[in-house]
Amino acid sequence: MPLARTVAVVGAGAAGLVAARELLREGHAVTVFERSARVGGTWAYDPRSDPDPLGLDPASPAAAAAVHGSLYASLRTNLPRELMGFSGFALDGRVFAGDPRTFPGHREVLAFLDAFAEESGVAGRIRLRAEVVRVGPLGAGGQGERWAVAWRGEAGAVVEEVFDAVVVCNGHCTVPLVPKLRGIGNWKGKQIHSHNFRTPEPFQDQIVVVVGLGASGVDIAREISKVSKEVHIASRYTPDKLGRVEMYQNVWLHSEVDCIQDDGQVRFSEGSAVAADTILYCTGYRYHFPFLDAVDGVTVDDNRVGPLYKHVFPPKHAPGLSFVGLPAKTIIFQSFELESRWVARALSGRAELPGEAAMAAAVQEDYRRMEAAGKPKRHTHALMPGWVEYMDWVAAQVGEPPMEARRRELYEKALRCIWSMDDSYRDKWEEEEEIGAPADSEELWIEFDLCSLTVKNRI
Repeated sequence: MPLARTVAVVGAGAAGLVAARELLREGHAVTVFERSARVGGTWAYDPRSDPDPLGLDPASPAAAAAVHGSLYASLRTNLPRELMGFSGFALDGRVFAGDPRTFPGHREVLAFLDAFAEESGVAGRIRLRAEVVRVGPLGAGGQGERWAVAWRGEAGAVVEEVFDAVVVCNGHCTVPLVPKLRGIGNWKGKQIHSHNFRTPEPFQDQIVVVVGLGASGVDIAREISKVSKEVHIASRYTPDKLGRVEMYQNVWLHSEVDCIQDDGQVRFSEGSAVAADTILYCTGYRYHFPFLDAVDGVTVDDNRVGPLYKHVFPPKHAPGLSFVGLPAKTIIFQSFELESRWVARALSGRAELPGEAAMAAAVQEDYRRMEAAGKPKRHTHALMPGWVEYMDWVAAQVGEPPMEARRRELYEKALRCIWSMDDSYRDKWEEEEEIGAPADSEELWIEFDLCSLTVKNRI
């Protein structure tokens, strides 16, 4: 007979909501802790930004008041509606906030998540303005281990409760990752991380260096190019792609930043230099779990959360502690759902996990393969190029079929469009089939790797 457990879910964003639904479906008693005043996580737009344009030090006392969200006002999804949503509750075919576009804006996705929370029965299990401040094991590990969860309510008092399991779903788009450029002491201009970007107006008539060319880097560079004087993007593109971007009059691609020169100009590795007004870092975020400091066996090292069996279970504490939503470079909402279903069934006993030693060995083998392939530690949770294999593996753990070919093709087409630098792809999706012919995942990984690391000579 399946076991019914008491489970604390940390975070009420997309990952936390679908995790709670899957746990409820499996018969578990669920409590969701959300530090903000509403559900939605990163999809809840906040027009405010942090006082520190590079993001507050998460260890500082002021970090408690930091702005959680990293959305900019004009953001639209970079995946089509068909790849958003959850099984039994699709974003495709329904309109939740008056935005029927194939690539809707963030308000549509937030309204979808609100509706999902209500219709799935999860809304009644959520405690808002409830910040988890400490999670710790009670016991020596294994199936019988229980967990103390200390949380702070709106009044400021800290309360501790005990659960059979904890699922961490607090997201990873809040604490900026800001590389330190060589010679940054020579810089006299402004610096800002994309976490604090909201609208392009502050960049009016400026010369801006954008560091990073992931999805947000592409979007933000395109948007600020409409008001700025020049936009210079630092990326690891191959030399034949460097120079002015053909479809724009004021956007240039450069190799990675080499240094800030003595005269304050930004010098790129290919040898060119520019006198800029602002450096805008689109360099991603750090995984950050301050409430897990008391948990032995889980660390964050160079943005690798580990050791984790298949990005979800720390071997020492499985299945009582788990993470949902760490992997990137995949169909994110589908990944959330599959991982959540696996966690729910592992807790009920309907999905069997290997023993601690076997899981630990599997983790080390994964790390060995990454190193042999030249994949940096910081990309541990970037699933490309093996994203389909991972999704199919997790699906098999819960008896789901492999990914449909159409979903893979749509996702890989979307990636090609993102990196095309053509900002019209969202509105020409149906007729512009040639933009994104299905590609080999290895090629897409090479493109991602070239675009994602943009600073050398860090100090």
